[in-house]
Amino acid sequence: MEEPTPTTATTRGPATPRPARKARAATKPPARRKRPADPAKAWVTKLARTRPGLMAWVMEQLDAHYGTPVWARVHDPTSELVLTILTQNTADVNAEHAFDRLRAAYPAAPSDTDVTAATDPSIVTRPGWGGKGWQDAGTPDWQAVEDAPLDELIEVIRPGGLAPQKAPRIQASLRRIREERGDHSLEFLGDMTALEARDWLTSMPGIGRKTASVVLLFSFGLPLMPVDRHIERVALRIGLIPPKTTADDAHEMFLRMLEPDEMYPAHVGLITHGRRICHARNPECDRCPIAPRCRYVDRKAA
Repeated sequence: MEEPTPTTATTRGPATPRPARKARAATKPPARRKRPADPAKAWVTKLARTRPGLMAWVMEQLDAHYGTPVWARVHDPTSELVLTILTQNTADVNAEHAFDRLRAAYPAAPSDTDVTAATDPSIVTRPGWGGKGWQDAGTPDWQAVEDAPLDELIEVIRPGGLAPQKAPRIQASLRRIREERGDHSLEFLGDMTALEARDWLTSMPGIGRKTASVVLLFSFGLPLMPVDRHIERVALRIGLIPPKTTADDAHEMFLRMLEPDEMYPAHVGLITHGRRICHARNPECDRCPIAPRCRYVDRKAA
C-alpha cells in the first residue's frame, strides 16, 4: 500500500518590496502679481499704449453731447464741505433738504447778500448736481452748529440719511477748522497748491479724497478730479480705469490722465453722463456717444 503523499504547505518567500512612489512635485500657488510702486503711473502708461487717445476722445464726445461746462463758485468752501459730507451715501436731493434744514435751524445773522437773496426767488445749482437746486439764503451759523446738542443736530439733518454718523463728523470738522484757524473759514485753502490743500482736508477724520476734491474743485477751481459712484461706474465700463481699482488709485489715475484745465469739464461731463445715460441699471447704450469705444458694449473696443 502506498503511503499517502504528504500535503506540501505553500510557503511564501520574502515580500517583494514595492517600488517607492515618486514624490509629487509640490505645486506652487500662482504667484501674485506685485502691486506696482505707482499704480496710477503704470495704468496710464498701459492705457496710452493699448488704447491711445481714449481719454481725449471721451472728453470730445462728452463736450459735443452735453456742452463744455464753465466753472463758477456756488458755495463758500465750508458750506461745500458740510454739504458734501451730507451727500455721502445718499442722493443729492436728500443732502439738499438736510442742508436747508441746517440753515433754518441755525441761521446766521443776515448780511447784505442774504437780504438780496431773500428778495430773489431764483434757484441756483451747479453742473452735475443731482438735486433740485436751492435758493442762496446764506450760510448757517457754524458756531451754533458746532455747539448744538448732538441729538438735536442728528434730528435736523436726518433727511440726509446716516445722520448719527454725519452729525458728529460735521461737528468734528468744524471744531478742527476753528481750533487750527481761529474761525470756521476755509478760504485759506485757495492759497495752497491743489495737493497741499487736499492733504490738509484729508487729515480730518472722515474726510477722504473725494470729499476734499469736491470742496477744492468747486470752491476754488483747483485742478482735482473727484471720483464718485457715477464717475467710477462710467470709467470702469469704458475702461478708463481697471477693475478692482481702489478709490484712492482712481483719483490718482485721473490726475495723470487729465491736464489741469480738463479736471472740471471731465468731472461734470462724466457725472452727467452717468446720471442721464450710463445708469447703474439699464444703461441706454443705444444712444450713448461713448458706445463705439466702450468696453461695456464691446469687450474688444479699442
